[in-house]
Parts: sequence; C-alpha cells; structure tokens
Amino acid sequence: MELPKFVLADNSDFPDDIFIIHLDFPRFIINLKDDEVEFLEDLEGEDETELESEMEHLITLAGEFYDKEMEAYEE
Repeated sequence: MELPKFVLADNSDFPDDIFIIHLDFPRFIINLKDDEVEFLEDLEGEDETELESEMEHLITLAGEFYDKEMEAYEE
C-alpha cells in the first residue's frame, strides 16, 4: 500500500486541536494549535544539524499541505 506523505487528523478528546501526521522518515505529528512536534520514532544517532534543517523544511511542507487541504475543503 502506498501511503501519503502527510495526513490530517483530529480527535474529539482535543476539540480545538488539528494534527498533521508525517508518515515518511522521520515520522512525527504536529499539533497546529501550538506547533508542538512529537516524533514517533527514536532519532538517537541522527545528525542533529541535518535533522534540524530537514525538520524546518518538513514543517514548511506540512503547513503548505494544510493550506492546500483547507482550500480544497472550502470549494
């Protein structure tokens, strides 16, 4: 099965929160309410500088994904 790079999620236990889940490495969840990031795997041993740079890029892509999804929803 081919999975998308990002998916949107919500949960009735957190009614004010919207989550974006990144399904490629490094897998993580962003809570758009407060921009908190939770990694879903151990990143110990990864190059910290490279990971920070990659995360900045991925968070930008996640925001673009969210904007695109919201535009499609409004149409």
